[in-house]
Amino acid sequence: MIYGYIRVSTDKQTTENQHYEIEEFCKKNKLQIDEWIEETISSTTDLDKRKLGKLIRKIKKDDLIIASELSRLGRNLLQVMGMLNKLLDTDARVWTIKDNYKLGDDISSKVLAFAFGLSAEIERKMISQRTKEALAARRAAGKILGRPLGAKNAKLKLTGKEKQIKSLLDKGISKSSIARRFHVDRETVRNFINNQFV
Repeated sequence: MIYGYIRVSTDKQTTENQHYEIEEFCKKNKLQIDEWIEETISSTTDLDKRKLGKLIRKIKKDDLIIASELSRLGRNLLQVMGMLNKLLDTDARVWTIKDNYKLGDDISSKVLAFAFGLSAEIERKMISQRTKEALAARRAAGKILGRPLGAKNAKLKLTGKEKQIKSLLDKGISKSSIARRFHVDRETVRNFINNQFV
C-alpha cells in the first residue's frame, strides 16, 4: 500500500499544496496513492490521537508513506525519530519530497534507524535527568512535592456519573456490571460508592 500523508495545523491552512506536491511526485515516479490520510491537527498532539498514529499501528512490510516534508509528521525531534524508528522496524518506507528522504530497507536506512533510535533514547534520558535535577532542587529548597500525605484526589474516574450509578444500584445492578459498563475496576466502583453514597 502507498499512503499519501497530509497534515495542516489549523483549518485556516490549506492541504492543496501538499496534495499537489505528492501527486506530482507520484506522476514523475510512476506511483499510485492507494489511500490519502489527511488531518488538521497540531504536530505536538499525542500520536495516539492522530490519524498518523492509527496508520503507523496498521502499516505493514513494504508499505510506503509519502509526505511533502518531514515536519508534516511532527515538529518534535523525539516524536519524529520514534515514529521513523517504528516504521523502519516494520520494514515500511517513508519518503519525503522537499527533504528528499527515502527511508526504507536499505543499509543506509538501517543506519539512520539506529541513529534515530539512539538519538531518541539520549533525548529521553536527558529529559529524565533534567526532571530529576529540577525535583532535587525543589526538595533542597524545602518545597513539598506531590499530593500531601493523606490527601485524596478531588476528581475520581467516576466523578460526574453519580446519578447513573445511583440509578443502576437502585435497579439492583451488580458492582461488577457497573465496572464493566464504565470500563473501570470493580474496586474503583466499590470505593466510589463508599465515598459517595455511604
